This record gives sequence, C-alpha cells and structure tokens, in this order.
Amino acid sequence: MDLHQLYVFTKVVEHKSFSKAADDIFLSQSTVSSHIQALEKMLNMNLFDRVGRESILTPQGERLYQWALKLLLIKDQALLDLKEGMTDLRGMIRIAASSVPGQFMVPRMVKQFRVQYPEATFHINQSSSKIVAEKVLNGSVDVGILGDKYENDKLHYIPLLKEKLVLITSNQNEIVGPVNIEEVLDYPFVMRNSSSGTNALLERFLKKSKIHKDKLNIIAYIESGQSLMQFVLQDIGISIISEIAASEYSSKNMLKMHDINGFDDERYFYLVYNINKTQSLLSKLFIEGALDLVGGNHTKWAE
Repeated sequence: MDLHQLYVFTKVVEHKSFSKAADDIFLSQSTVSSHIQALEKMLNMNLFDRVGRESILTPQGERLYQWALKLLLIKDQALLDLKEGMTDLRGMIRIAASSVPGQFMVPRMVKQFRVQYPEATFHINQSSSKIVAEKVLNGSVDVGILGDKYENDKLHYIPLLKEKLVLITSNQNEIVGPVNIEEVLDYPFVMRNSSSGTNALLERFLKKSKIHKDKLNIIAYIESGQSLMQFVLQDIGISIISEIAASEYSSKNMLKMHDINGFDDERYFYLVYNINKTQSLLSKLFIEGALDLVGGNHTKWAE
C-alpha cells in the first residue's frame, strides 16, 4: 500500500473535494484522481460515492480513513525515531482560532513552537468561537483556540489563559470608570456577532443583572474584532470586549478602558481538539505544549 496515495486520500476526505485537496497539497486535480483510482483498484473497492459535486465516503472509505491516519502517524514516528534530533520534523498544523486568540495569542504560540520545530508550517483560519468548535468536530482542523466552551463528548478543552471583559470608549467619550452596567445603556453600543465567545459571556452577565439585551442601544453587530475597534476609535459607539485586545490599544492611549462593576466573571481561552481524530505527530507535540501549561503559567503563550 502506497503511503503517498494514503496521504492524498486523507486530504480528499478532509476537504470533501478532489480540487480543494489538490490545491492544498500542490498537485493537479487529475493527479489526485489518479492516486485515488489506483488505490481503489489495488483494494478492489470504491472509496467514494460521487454524488453531484461532492465526494462522499463509502463505509469502506470511512474505515480506510481511520487506518490511513494511523499508518501515516506511525510513518512520522518511525522517521522521528531515526533522526538524531527533532528539529527536522516537517508538516502542517491546521488551526481554527476565534478573533482575540487569533490576533493576539496564536502568532506568539506559532513563534514559540517554531523555535523547537522550525520546519513546521501552519494553516490558520479565523472565525467565531462556535464555528471553531464545529471545525474541530468535523475534523477539518487539528486544533482550535477559542474563548468559550461548546460541550460535546468528542471535544477536549485545555485552558490556556484567563481573562475578563472590559468596557472600551473613544478618548472623546466622557465616561469615567469603573462603570455600572446601567450606564452603558445610554450610549450607542457596538456588539460582537452572536456566535462569538465575547457575546456569550456578555449575555450571561446581562441575564444575571436582569437586563434584557434589547435594552442596549445596539447600532451594529460586527464579525471582526478589528472592525469593532475602529467603530469605537472613531467614537461611533462603545463596546465590551476582551481585556487582552483592549490593552493593546489602551497602552498606546488610543482609547479608554474601564472596569464594569459587578462584572467579575472571568473566562479562559482554550485549546480544543477532537479526541476521536488521529493527530499527526506535529499536532500531538503542539497539543502537548499546551498541556505543559496547565497548572502552571497560563500566560506563557500570551507574553
């Protein structure tokens, strides 16, 4: 059984597309198709059902995918065992990250990891916390970094960094902190989208304070944390965001940051992975690096 054919097969499975798999591993679509056809011929079975534009795994294909992941992992482990050092270890780690960790944590995590494994490369997708969890669940990424938990038996969460939310205003705004949440209701408010971890934590606090979200004078719902920041910087509205993100701007006197009385809820940013997904050796090392932080200095990757 050709290990390269198995590698190509796993990429088609993960992308659910021959063309996307080809783009990912820098092969032509016809070459990818030839590898899959050769594998099917050798095994004398169909691995995919071609339904419209999608390639759907057959039951035999699903079983082969699990074996292929294990065989490719064993290959990596064998190569590692034959090397004197580990710095030559190569491969791709796929990460989905929500807004704040994607902007402020992941770059530092990648930098630190590449000190030890300089041949590692990363594919990083930024989206809301909810979508990050979904990507980890469906196996399209190896790990996720997010700011809220979405409970599922297949997901394992590792706490990385603890933080809280704060109120931010432009330098022109007259608010003086710390503030009561009731004061926020009098100002135009910029809200993160509903599937973000920040939004989930804020809504829990409003519910605890017996304030319905409709009481906020919301003028915009925004996907991007950076776009939200621009709304505040230009004095279009105020917002409640991650202290980590706010500190980057507050320390440069670009905006004002205020504590909120009674809003003592803290949250973690987590690394999450799917316990049913066979990880590559590099991904396992990346996860183990996060595990080393548990019970120790959670700010290590955020300094």
